[in-house]
Parts: sequence; C-alpha cells; structure tokens
Amino acid sequence: MRWYSALALYLLFWTFTLFLVLPYGVKTSEEAGEDLVPGQAPSAPHKLSMPRKLLWTTLISAFFFALFWLNWEMGWITRDAFLSLFFDPAARVSPQEPR
Repeated sequence: MRWYSALALYLLFWTFTLFLVLPYGVKTSEEAGEDLVPGQAPSAPHKLSMPRKLLWTTLISAFFFALFWLNWEMGWITRDAFLSLFFDPAARVSPQEPR
C-alpha cells in the first residue's frame, strides 16, 4: 500500500472516529446547572474540550488503523473469508467464457 493511500485511509478512520467521540462527556447548560445565554439552543454543550476530543480521536483511530494495516499485511481476514460469512462458497458460479 502506498503512503498516500494509507494516509487517506487513516483520515477516513480519524473522521469517522471523531463523529463517534464528539457526543461523549458533553453536558448541556441545564445539566451543568447554569443559565442559558439568550439565543442559546437548550441542547448546546456547556463546555466543549476539543483538544481532549481530538486526542481521544487520534488514539482510537490509530488503534483501529493499526488493526486494519496488520490485517492488510498479514492477511488474517481475506476477501473470500469475508464473503463466505454472507454467501455460501460452494454455491459460487464461475464466470462464463466470452462467446
């Protein structure tokens, strides 16, 4: 795998993980016991610690990308093994010869 392909895949892992990490640990102003600012949505977070979220996102996505990379290199789960979970390998039809 080329480095730019690996980087693109890592960025996909990172972005997906960011959206998974964002809602954890967030409290609204009501939950924090504070008054709402005029015009503030009741569901808006009271305080958001983005550096902490970005750190967790980077660590979690690095872990899952490392698992992906190791699988790519070692071949633990191949395409055929993955497809055999959903389809019967014995029922595979070979492609027909062109006429």
